[in-house]
Amino acid sequence: QSQLVESGGGLVQPGGSLRLSCKASGFTLMSYATGWFRQAPGKGREAVACISRDAKTIVYADSVKGRFALSRHNLKNTVYLQMNSLKPEDTAVYYCAADRTPFSDFCADLSRDRRYDYLGQGTQVIVSS
Repeated sequence: QSQLVESGGGLVQPGGSLRLSCKASGFTLMSYATGWFRQAPGKGREAVACISRDAKTIVYADSVKGRFALSRHNLKNTVYLQMNSLKPEDTAVYYCAADRTPFSDFCADLSRDRRYDYLGQGTQVIVSS
C-alpha cells in the first residue's frame, strides 16, 4: 500500500527543537513536490514549507523562516522538517503532502483545502513550558 507516514512530533519547551519525518512507502517521494502544512485548533490551515523534486528550491512561510529547515533524504525516501527555536504558536498538527502538481502550483496551494496524491495522517507538535 502506498502511503506517507509522519513521525517525530511531541511535547517540547519553548526554544527547543524537533525533527519531523515524512516517509513514503510504495512510491518514490523524490518524484513528487512535497511539503508540510499545519493546523492549530480553531485556526485555518497554514503552509509551512515545500521542497521541489530536485530539492533545489525550498520555500518557507515567513512565520518559520530562519527557524525551520526542510530537506530530502532520497535513499531513505523521506523528507525531514527540522524545527528549531520553537514557539508556543508553532503548536499544531503537522501534515505532510506530496503531489505531482508543478512545484509552484503545489506550494501556492499548500494552505488550501485540496486533494493530494498522498497525504499523511498528521503528527502533533505541542510547544509549552
